Amino acid sequence: MRLDKPKALGNALRDFLDQFPQKRKLQQGMVLAVWQEVVGERIASQTEDLHFEGNKLACKVRNQVWRHEIHANRFGIAKRLNQKVGARIVADIIVRA
Repeated sequence: MRLDKPKALGNALRDFLDQFPQKRKLQQGMVLAVWQEVVGERIASQTEDLHFEGNKLACKVRNQVWRHEIHANRFGIAKRLNQKVGARIVADIIVRA
């Protein structure tokens, strides 16, 4: 007879990630995967070359208007990305034109 209660899948996954040697890289990949969902299709369609530079998420945009828009909202976007993946992965967002 089993005495321990089964874990919720989310808790089991978090426990696994805590022991995973490449946890940070995996979480950065999760941030990249949810970018469009968090920022929306319109902003996502204007960004390219999305990658990490240390703990900062960098991207390129096609014009200065979008650069300004994303730059002005970067802390809110970073906060929503971090909430989505359940960890503080994005400290800031670098936007280049």
